[in-house]
Amino acid sequence: MSQELAGRKVAILATDGFEQVELTEPRKALEEAGAHTEIISIKDGEIRGWQFTDWGLSLPVGKTVENARVDAYDMLLLPGGVQNPDKLRLNPAAVAFAKEFVASGKPVAAICHAAWTLIEAGVVKGRTMTSWPSLQTDLRNAGANWVDQESVVDGNLITSRKPDDLPAFNQRLVAALVDSPVLAG
Repeated sequence: MSQELAGRKVAILATDGFEQVELTEPRKALEEAGAHTEIISIKDGEIRGWQFTDWGLSLPVGKTVENARVDAYDMLLLPGGVQNPDKLRLNPAAVAFAKEFVASGKPVAAICHAAWTLIEAGVVKGRTMTSWPSLQTDLRNAGANWVDQESVVDGNLITSRKPDDLPAFNQRLVAALVDSPVLAG
């Protein structure tokens, strides 16, 4: 197990209906590189994943978004799924947390439909991003430059399209935490 990310903390902002592999696979890659991850949610207890076509596993919530502070984490991970980001973008505390994280300059990673949360936070204008293809109009309407690539890095934003792109997305997550100028020193 590599320890290149030892001491780094990653907030995973999610709620019921997160696409299971879009949370579990990036989490595994980050933890295998030595990072500590914590699920931040809009509710206490557990959140339940969606595994492609049906409900999947339940995961414990570390803390609610109202009790989370951006300065306690080095990266924000936003898994997709349709239900998860749709619920998050309706929660003012979740939207504010994402907005503050982007403004901090620390890495923010979003896959699939998770870009909805970033659109709601008003942080995509002028950014080159990718997402699940059905979000391209939403992103363009919000001022982003949407591209069809497996993973895109624009400043501190890392975006990806879908579960098939997880290997490239995960590699970029780890690299972003290793190379982040905001976290240097």
